[in-house]
Amino acid sequence: MSAVEAGGVFHRARGRTLDAFSSDKEREWKGPFYFIQGADPQFGLMKAWSMGDCDSGGDEWGQEIRLTELAVQAINKLDPKPKFFVLCGDLIHAMPGTPWRKEQTEDLQRVLRTVDSEIPLVFVSGNHDVGNVPTPETIAEWQQTWGDDYFSFWVGGVLFLVLNSQFFYDASMCPALKQAQDQWLDQQLSIAGQQRCQHAVVFQHIPLFLQSIDEEDDYFNLTKSVRKEMADKFSKAGVKAVFSGHYHRNAGGTYQDLDMVVSSAIGCQLGKDTHGLRVVVVTAEKIVHRYYSLDELSEKGIEDDLMDLMKKK
Repeated sequence: MSAVEAGGVFHRARGRTLDAFSSDKEREWKGPFYFIQGADPQFGLMKAWSMGDCDSGGDEWGQEIRLTELAVQAINKLDPKPKFFVLCGDLIHAMPGTPWRKEQTEDLQRVLRTVDSEIPLVFVSGNHDVGNVPTPETIAEWQQTWGDDYFSFWVGGVLFLVLNSQFFYDASMCPALKQAQDQWLDQQLSIAGQQRCQHAVVFQHIPLFLQSIDEEDDYFNLTKSVRKEMADKFSKAGVKAVFSGHYHRNAGGTYQDLDMVVSSAIGCQLGKDTHGLRVVVVTAEKIVHRYYSLDELSEKGIEDDLMDLMKKK
């Protein structure tokens, strides 16, 4: 299924699902596969961060364009092709209602249109996409531009859930929208809990935690009460992993049987990691992932041990 419709418009999630994976056959386990996770291309942050003005800086994003082009080129070289490419939020830096938002969006979409048409794109909303405190208007703008802000889809017997983590951060301006996602999520998790899928996996922008479920509250994680509630809910339903971005560094940990995976950015780095992407291999028993720099993935491809996992039926 093409990731891009005729005329270069993305297949957006609609009706809480992704039409690229609408076939009932996708609910059946057919053997190992892999996908690519990226996060935080965040067009405009590198200039803003270098100037020390993250609120109103960011009037240039040539570096992010080049980095995202490199990411797309690396993905397009991969053989076999990944099942999909998920971007875990902060697609652009300009917040709703601020300068450069339209231009950053147009430039990112232009680059993403060069992704191989056989690799569907999955978009996750971040705080810079819908605002730190989202409103019905900012959510509607995201939906118009990128598709539903939360939805589910099946690939090869695995249930994937895309969530709007800003509702967990501050839904004071849109409580009814948060309640709707909560109710929908409970329905989706009941499917996972009844073991009607090989695995269940969650994508959201803000990590539940960076290293430990008991760590202190921070800008880059969810508050203790919220993260514990969500982690318990996911763990009870048998969710295998949560993949996030937001931190602009690699991090993560485990809680019970839940793997919390925090991936660094395609764009601006706030630590010692390199601009990169995560390769995620899904086998019958487990989910194995590895972060690659853009150069590594482009020049060397996926390493043999991960490729071997995909040959086992």
